[in-house]
Amino acid sequence: MRGQGLGEGDIRTPGGPRRGLASALSVLVAAALLVLGGPTVTGAQAASQCGGHHVRTLRFETGRTVLYKSNGYVCAVTYAKRTGARRTMTVSVQARGNRAVVDKGRYTRHAGPVTVHAGHRCVRVKGSVGTKSVRTGWILC
Repeated sequence: MRGQGLGEGDIRTPGGPRRGLASALSVLVAAALLVLGGPTVTGAQAASQCGGHHVRTLRFETGRTVLYKSNGYVCAVTYAKRTGARRTMTVSVQARGNRAVVDKGRYTRHAGPVTVHAGHRCVRVKGSVGTKSVRTGWILC
């Protein structure tokens, strides 16, 4: 009908109620993707604990210790295979001729990162979760 305009305080939204429904649906889809993407985000966080490129993964019964190298620096993180409960975790990196850099504590997900400047020297790495562990001889020489 002509002559019936919007009164004062009336709001007219383009698209009407369908547009509001579409907006609500898109918000729900985005939230679902964030929830479902959780493990992927965790994997991305694992890669971002240390800078540089991945050089080695040392696996053992209760977890793994991952090594990265960049510009003469070696970085390591020990990850638990099963997360949740706090337990003793350790990660240690030692450049030949220097003392080891150690992170030891009761953690739920990972110990570290620890970083040492190795230059072109060999390093020795240790990692543990609970009572199980891994250790190397001199590597990355």
